[in-house]
Amino acid sequence: MTSPAVSSRALPHPEREEIRLEEVLHALSDPMRLRIVRELAAASGELSCSHFELPVTKSTTTHHFRVLRESGVIRQVYRGTAKMNGLRRDDLDDLFPGLLGALLDAAARQDGRIRSGRRATGTPSRGV
Repeated sequence: MTSPAVSSRALPHPEREEIRLEEVLHALSDPMRLRIVRELAAASGELSCSHFELPVTKSTTTHHFRVLRESGVIRQVYRGTAKMNGLRRDDLDDLFPGLLGALLDAAARQDGRIRSGRRATGTPSRGV
């Protein structure tokens, strides 16, 4: 793992040994945070906060990113004026083998179920 350049705007992150399962599960229990993680998992690298188009206020978006960072799910670093986000997949896979993959697979299956239910009934439905 490479460490980000030293900056006065460095953000606090838990060390790998400090990441707790219950905090990770709490962070991933929110649909908006799970949506962020799914986008990061699908990306080939880091994504800026401005990349995400969430149907919530900017302050709520900031809160979601902070919960993900403080739980150890993502790493955030400033690159110039942009706050970049990356999934801590290696750390999570080492600590909780199979957990992240299983959660991402389950979320994709749920999304597919919701979408097909919406098509079958013609009624709107909540999705991640």
